[in-house]
Amino acid sequence: MNVRKTVVIAEAGVNHNGSIELAKELINAAAAANCDFVKFQSFKADRLASPKAKKAEYQEANDSRHDSQLAMLKGLELSEEDHAVLIEHCKEKGIEFLSTAFDELSADFLEPLVSLYKIPSGEITNLPYLRHLAKKGKKIVISTGMATSEEIEEAIATIEAEWKNTELSIQKDLTVLHCTTSYPTPMEDVNLLAINFIKEKFKVPVGYSDHTLGITVPIGAVAMGATLIEKHFTLDREMEGPDHKASLEY
Repeated sequence: MNVRKTVVIAEAGVNHNGSIELAKELINAAAAANCDFVKFQSFKADRLASPKAKKAEYQEANDSRHDSQLAMLKGLELSEEDHAVLIEHCKEKGIEFLSTAFDELSADFLEPLVSLYKIPSGEITNLPYLRHLAKKGKKIVISTGMATSEEIEEAIATIEAEWKNTELSIQKDLTVLHCTTSYPTPMEDVNLLAINFIKEKFKVPVGYSDHTLGITVPIGAVAMGATLIEKHFTLDREMEGPDHKASLEY
């Protein structure tokens, strides 16, 4: 009997709250849970938000320390030195480091540091960004929250075009994650049938990026054929910060 391996990405994200020591504790927890990757986020706040940008509603509810999107993001940046420290700590704990790049320059920085690129839902329609990452010759995992079927198709076609005449293919090197961009995601909005839809329509490996509370839904996703699960986690859901409330507590 063949047992299919499901890859698990423990999404630490910005739940380190800007603390390198808390980030290390998150790595420890992900390694202790035998996850395959622990993932952070790589960005420069000034490239992502203007001083006038307001926080999202869920961020406003969970973060009272900052009065704008820009101020909040600045407090959650990881420096180049932080990345080096966290990568070394991952090696010590036997878990692979991963991070999402939110812009092309951050992707360039991560190129020698990661084995694959994880593209967040918000960038699935950013075709120049997709081309930039696809040209780097790494496997890609892409989330689809908020995207229409047509937008998913265009994103896949964009990546596939850049992989033409290379050893990479969408059938083995691209994983498309069903995702609902709601934090936390209500059960009535999960729609795990989308896993089958994506798999059948686009002929690609499919996974699930989970924002529900608990572990029931990702278990169901695996039963439906998800080859990769991404799950936000925290050490304490009562911590102040934008994503703690929608994360699994270790």
